[in-house]
Amino acid sequence: MNIGVLSALASALLFGASTPLAKLLVGEISPWLLAGLLYLGSGIGLSLVRLLLPGQRTPVRGGEWLWLGSAIVFGGILGPLLLMWGLTRTPGSAAALLLNAEGVLTALLAWFVFKENFDRRIAVGMAAIVAGTIVLSWSGKAGVGPAWGPLAIVGACLCWAMDNNLTRKVSLSDPLQIASLKGLVAGTVNTVLALTMHAALPPLPAVASAAVVGFFGYGVSLALFVVGLRHLGTARAGAYFSAAPFVGALMAVLLLDEPITLRLVVAATLMGIGVWLHLTERHEHEHQHEAVEHEHSHRHDQHHEHSHDGAAEGEHSHWHRHEPIVHRHPHYPDAHHRHTH
Repeated sequence: MNIGVLSALASALLFGASTPLAKLLVGEISPWLLAGLLYLGSGIGLSLVRLLLPGQRTPVRGGEWLWLGSAIVFGGILGPLLLMWGLTRTPGSAAALLLNAEGVLTALLAWFVFKENFDRRIAVGMAAIVAGTIVLSWSGKAGVGPAWGPLAIVGACLCWAMDNNLTRKVSLSDPLQIASLKGLVAGTVNTVLALTMHAALPPLPAVASAAVVGFFGYGVSLALFVVGLRHLGTARAGAYFSAAPFVGALMAVLLLDEPITLRLVVAATLMGIGVWLHLTERHEHEHQHEAVEHEHSHRHDQHHEHSHDGAAEGEHSHWHRHEPIVHRHPHYPDAHHRHTH
């Protein structure tokens, strides 16, 4: 199975599992302060991992900082601000449904603004996954209240969709660096918002628990999602990640003794169909690679046949040149296959 698929599914698994685990902490920590601690746990934890873990990495460089900085502004600052404002003016049942807009908006931006290729199979698969998340979050109540609250939540989803697409622009760089910076910024923003709302400081064991959950559920998950973006493109990685609510619901059944409902079964079926359509995709045609020079972690394969001054085995990173080539093989809209169709 493609490493991007595995990374995106693992990302969804970790993030989905973090939801019921975080729910266990809500009684001890206010929701907004909990969000801040989860993000800070991811940012600080990944920063320590980068310092302690040996290995050759590709840092964010030059013009990539503009893409990453823009992604952090949208996802780590504007998104949480709009969500907080919208949640105070929108019923919880409607808010849960509106949050599903992130996956849809991510795909639409990827397809129609950033020109990522897709076909009917991928579109139907995405629709099935989104339908599953809607079924899972539907409470039976349709009221949404005044318009400004729901619009703010949709605006937050649009910010996170922009974040996902902009992050794809730097996905060849070190995913640990990208995820740690996002965690530090989003954690600081959410923590400041919570303290502004007079949230009480929790006991130290609760803070430590939130940090651990955040490290795996937000930090490691986000780093894996960046790897998924690198190998799959934004829309496909986002589609796999959209399975996270189902993982969270399943974990709630196992950890919180919540019942297995018809809604859960229907949602699982729809998501299963969508993921199957994506997993069984085979996109193959003759395509042309233009000459390009860049730096990223890679192995020598049909796209990396350049020479070295010294021996280079396994995964390594350096500035290299891709010569023009025309060939045919199955591929995704990854960082090396952004051609038109």
